[in-house]
Amino acid sequence: MRTLPWMIAAAALAAATHSSAQPGPRGPGMAASAASAPGPGPGRMGGGMGGGMMGRRFGPDNTPGWAMMTPAERTAHRDRMWSFKTEGECRAYLEQHHQQMAERAKERGRSVPANPRRDPCAGLPK
Repeated sequence: MRTLPWMIAAAALAAATHSSAQPGPRGPGMAASAASAPGPGPGRMGGGMGGGMMGRRFGPDNTPGWAMMTPAERTAHRDRMWSFKTEGECRAYLEQHHQQMAERAKERGRSVPANPRRDPCAGLPK
């Protein structure tokens, strides 16, 4: 009966997986600490329905100059991008940021970063 230990392990794994996937008062699979944390976090988009913030991401694939920014600058950039309430203030900051990254690229002998693939200001109120 060498299969008995495997069956017990499989049953224990299934029970543990099943109990953690049950929806609770905060939603399926969300711990109290993750659900009560302020601001958007992993898996949470922020902004609510119709808030214009859905899908906003900041990283090496969609932030021009990301590789030329320090970790602190990346965090500040992300936080600043999340803070905008209007499309105009978002675009003004992006223009200033793009110029700053273009200057850094020139200083370092790199090509000027392209504009982001998606417009991060789209969806904000005018």
